[in-house]
Amino acid sequence: MKVQILGTGCPKCKKLAELTDQAAKELGIELEIEKVTEVAKIMDFGVMSTPALAIDGKVVLAGHVPAYEKVKEVLVKAGSVEEPETEEKGGCSF
Repeated sequence: MKVQILGTGCPKCKKLAELTDQAAKELGIELEIEKVTEVAKIMDFGVMSTPALAIDGKVVLAGHVPAYEKVKEVLVKAGSVEEPETEEKGGCSF
């Protein structure tokens, strides 16, 4: 899983990176962490307020340092793969 910490390197951005790394280790999730510090690149994500956290290119948190439990929740959610529904719900079958 690729995680991007979006921010200019302020203490809040560093704290988000620390929380993310700690949560991943606790959960046993392997992460590739990239720190995106260039304002133009941050804006390419559509983020106007940092720090922000993107997982596999999708922004999942922005504008604050979340609680540790929230970071864990986001990582678990991003790491889980749901099985597609196979139940027929009407319609046509071939």
